[in-house]
Amino acid sequence: MPSGFFLLLAAQFASALADNALLIVIIARLVELDLPGWWAPMLKFGFTVSYVVLAPFVGPLADAIPKARLMAWMNAVKLLGILGLALGLHPFAAFAIVGFGASAYAPAKYGLVTELVGPQGLVRANGWLEVSVVCAALFGTVLGGLLVSPWLLDQSGVQAAQQGLQTLGWLTPSRLSLSIVLLMLVYGLAAALNLGVPDSGARYPTSGLHPRRLCQDFWQANRKLWADAEGGLSLAVTTLFWGVGATLQFAVLRWAADVLHLPLSQAAYLQAAVAVGVIAGAGAAGRWVPLHAAKRMLVFGVLLGLLIPAIASADSLFAALPLLVLVGAVGGLMVVPLNALLQHRGYKLLSAGRSIAVQGFNENASVLVMLAIYAALLALDVSIVTLMWGFGLCIASLMGLLIWRARRQAEIKPCAV
Repeated sequence: MPSGFFLLLAAQFASALADNALLIVIIARLVELDLPGWWAPMLKFGFTVSYVVLAPFVGPLADAIPKARLMAWMNAVKLLGILGLALGLHPFAAFAIVGFGASAYAPAKYGLVTELVGPQGLVRANGWLEVSVVCAALFGTVLGGLLVSPWLLDQSGVQAAQQGLQTLGWLTPSRLSLSIVLLMLVYGLAAALNLGVPDSGARYPTSGLHPRRLCQDFWQANRKLWADAEGGLSLAVTTLFWGVGATLQFAVLRWAADVLHLPLSQAAYLQAAVAVGVIAGAGAAGRWVPLHAAKRMLVFGVLLGLLIPAIASADSLFAALPLLVLVGAVGGLMVVPLNALLQHRGYKLLSAGRSIAVQGFNENASVLVMLAIYAALLALDVSIVTLMWGFGLCIASLMGLLIWRARRQAEIKPCAV
């Protein structure tokens, strides 16, 4: 792997670490403000909406500007969002600003990976990247849980630091002030690391800045990727997977509170069990699954769906932990090869930035839809166990349908030749 690739990993790790810790801190801020529980999934909705709305523009932007520099700029935007939170901005609005920065960060990050490594190293690179992303989620969740834990917030030194920050006069009164400032420092570190990532040297034809033309080009690219046999299949799988992952993140927190009666600071650590599994699955996929065998991993999607009702039925932490690890492992085994296949086909059909923007649009549209349904069901007082059963069985059915479709395409293709 090129040396710049590992510096890119470090930069995105720091940024994702702060993103995941910030989510826990902002949920704690919602509790501090005594806002209704359905605001929690809506946080992710606000974070994700920029990925969908700005999708026609962030791809050309990532192709027009050196990607590492753009990533540094977007970490500065994230800093603005968390600064707004410190100044008293509504948590939903603050997290939406962070999502705005992340929406342009993602095409630059994945596009730069595609440019730095060739097709032969793409699955391995995605394995490294997925492990890095999940490690950031793991340690970010642990960090977020620590930053909102009564054990830390009740320490005399922390309370003294909180009071010192409040004397500045510009921070809103909150027990989480020090936690918010610490996360600002992590975003600053991520921006500094991004500035050290070398330019890949890849250049693309410049495109106009007219919004209508950009939208037309984006929808043509979207249709082109969906129409491709391998590109469309892998896009369908990753679209479904990221919607599942985002919803499961909040469902596990709610399930831990309702069924296991754990506080938020401890429930957040259950997500770490999923992250450990994803690290193992992603690492195994990156090492042993070649690009041409990516479609064989579809079966793990069915297993992923069936494991969600099993988790919902567990009534103890001892029973739930191995299931959560297994969910992460099968998810990592499935998504890493198919994500690499999607990036390879997108790079061939479109360009690095545009293909990642199309991928991000579809995946995050799935996140928005699933989170909206999840929040609506919570508002209707549907029990979390019932919700997880229905959710898991729907996922298993959809993955089974995709497997059937892939096999049909494989049978028809030789006949056409």
